[in-house]
Amino acid sequence: MATAQLYCVCRQPYDVSRFMIECDICKDWFHGSCVEVEEHHAVDIDVYHCPSCDVHHGPSLMKKRRNWHRHDYTEPDDGSKPVQAGTSMFVRELQTRTFPNGDEILQPMQGSQVTQRYLERYGFRYPIAVHKMEGLGLCLPPPDFSVKDVERYVGGDKVIDVIDVARQADSKMKLSAFVKYYYSPQRPKVLNVISLEFSDTKMSELVVVPDIAQKMSWVENYWPDDSYFPKPFVQKYCLMGVKDSYTDFHIDFGGTSVWYHVLWGEKIFYLIKPTPANLALYEEWSSSPTQSEVFFGEKVDKCYKCVVQQGTTLLIPTGWIHAVLTSQDCMAFGGNFLHNLNIGMQLRCYEMERRLKTPDLFKFPYFEAICWYVAKNVLETLKESREDNCLPPEYLIKGVKALITALRNWLKREVTEPASEVPDHIRPNHLIKMLTKEIQHLENGNCGSKLMKSHGISACPSTRSAHERGSHARRTARRLRDHHHHHHHHSHGPKAPSNLDIFEQHTQEVLKKLEMGTYEEVSGINEYRKCHSGLCVFLKSNGLKLNRICSEYATSPSTEEDAIQGMLSMAGLLYSHPSEDPSSSQESWWSRTTHPSPDYSKRGCPAKLKHRIQEHKNFMDSQGSGSNSSSEAWSSRTHFPGHGEIPTLAYQYCETSLSPPLHPSKRPASNPPPISNQATKGKRPKKGMATAKQRLGKILKLSRHKPFFV
Repeated sequence: MATAQLYCVCRQPYDVSRFMIECDICKDWFHGSCVEVEEHHAVDIDVYHCPSCDVHHGPSLMKKRRNWHRHDYTEPDDGSKPVQAGTSMFVRELQTRTFPNGDEILQPMQGSQVTQRYLERYGFRYPIAVHKMEGLGLCLPPPDFSVKDVERYVGGDKVIDVIDVARQADSKMKLSAFVKYYYSPQRPKVLNVISLEFSDTKMSELVVVPDIAQKMSWVENYWPDDSYFPKPFVQKYCLMGVKDSYTDFHIDFGGTSVWYHVLWGEKIFYLIKPTPANLALYEEWSSSPTQSEVFFGEKVDKCYKCVVQQGTTLLIPTGWIHAVLTSQDCMAFGGNFLHNLNIGMQLRCYEMERRLKTPDLFKFPYFEAICWYVAKNVLETLKESREDNCLPPEYLIKGVKALITALRNWLKREVTEPASEVPDHIRPNHLIKMLTKEIQHLENGNCGSKLMKSHGISACPSTRSAHERGSHARRTARRLRDHHHHHHHHSHGPKAPSNLDIFEQHTQEVLKKLEMGTYEEVSGINEYRKCHSGLCVFLKSNGLKLNRICSEYATSPSTEEDAIQGMLSMAGLLYSHPSEDPSSSQESWWSRTTHPSPDYSKRGCPAKLKHRIQEHKNFMDSQGSGSNSSSEAWSSRTHFPGHGEIPTLAYQYCETSLSPPLHPSKRPASNPPPISNQATKGKRPKKGMATAKQRLGKILKLSRHKPFFV
């Protein structure tokens, strides 16, 4: 057997996932990390001498800078070539350009106004700016949280994607190396971090995403726990950019909507509306060989400039084309999500990515798989709307039509490209057929829409998740209804206080008790939020339905009340002290703490977090600065979701900057196989620790995912 060739001072075989550099004297190859050469630094070396060769031949020779406006700064500056995006001359020129004011398109809103209900009613077509984060459900570290703190919570050994802004090229480095660069007195170049997804790190505990991003997210609502594909993690990014970082025009992967919050510093967004004309221009520009030499903002009718300052949260809807300039050193948090409001536009963006041959690395992971899961769930929603005689909202009908077309095309494509993303327990042709049938039903007016309108029956709630839907429960209710049909006709006289009122009142009490802190012990904020939002959504979407059914058909109010009480108590949501006055001296769960902190109490976030950060700082400092302290102390003293090394995606060093259509943009988190998917470890409740929502689901047989085995 021939033995593998060994390289570098460490004498190891070739590893595709590690950056290497060749010595121009001895011709051996060396790991950048073994000879202290960062990947982004290698491009500045003209002739490389390894540690043993530089003893005899002197140090490596560096390239000479000849210009400030080209990605390749060694090109002679003879005035013949245009300015390229990201270079220092480009940034100077960008700062002097004038743009229409972002206020023309930005919707300023208060956090508490940004709800699923609001967006379902008025649409999510324009960017929203929220200047005070209260009411968004967003929790973040305090504004004095530093780049060093990020290193403490994420671990310095994490390999991150870094963009060399002046070359618009992507490279990898350890977080510790970026931190060292960030704090160096003279930064040799402009580096930008926009793809650090931290769901699988300790830092995840410090961030709770906005309610809207959680509640509307396709992944959160429709991705089954037993999926063969690994769950996509794109909800928690930390962005660290130094002054003059620039990201050129792009659409977020898969047409995701995105939220950004500037913790400190400032970012300037250049926003372009995704009109058909602008999208066509964007696709043309993206595929042009001179992309980096053309400022896309000039090609379109209007490009709006929005300055996002410290403390502001920006929500950008599907398909908006945007570039970002970091005008001061800045830390921001953000996340991406797909949702039901702009399904057609999401699909258009995805198809465009395919035509532009965007590498998988820059695409939404398993986008087609999530679309199949959504289709399966939306089919149930449409069936229920029809059976309950109410019209689904217009955006959903339009979205489903676009979805049907896309799914059909993907199935056709599978004949030639067998890389299938159809989940195992889905019958694709049957699903498409059933969806088409539901849409035809609506269009032929078979659903009695005239009747509905004349009776003034409102549209159904439409964006329920699988767990919240309870089709079984409704069918049971329907059977009951049919059974009692001859007793109860539709002629309702003036009603006594309806069962709806009783149920509403009861819900309010349960929620109030939930908020009074009884659930604080259930593994912290996330669990509380799951219980609270899950119950709210469940009661909103199902409660009203149940009540309509019950108030029309129940044999007696008391049996209905008992039934609902029974369900809730079985789900562990009722307490045996109904006499307790909810307005008693108990504080809300988030204000009750032994370490009050002005930072957090202002933001409606647990003051505990602030304390935890401080504790962690103290602990990390006490570990000293020994080389192994960070990693060892880390794993032995902190409870990490899992210790498995996440395999980083293979990458090779490549001298040239990325080809035009692939200018660096945010990447989804690399997805390890399901077995070692750290981000899911520690997230699911332990056996017997089911969330309230899950318990309620069990009782109402809401869980429609049958486990299956691969």
